[in-house]
Amino acid sequence: MSIPKVSIEQVKAARALLRWSQIDLAKSSNISIPTIKRLEAGTGEIGGRLETAIAIRMALETAGVEFIAENGGGAGVRLK
Repeated sequence: MSIPKVSIEQVKAARALLRWSQIDLAKSSNISIPTIKRLEAGTGEIGGRLETAIAIRMALETAGVEFIAENGGGAGVRLK
């Protein structure tokens, strides 16, 4: 399965747009809070298992976030 990569910075920005805490993201993605905290402590692309990245991205997209790919102006997020 191929899924476009997203960065930790995009995840944090997406949570801010949704006014979600790390707990909200953990519940919506079915990923543990310690894993969310560990991932968000880093920078760059989401590391770890592919399934974790997919679950996080899907939870945020289901909640209404659209990930914007790098297009010369920088990667980002917006609400649909």
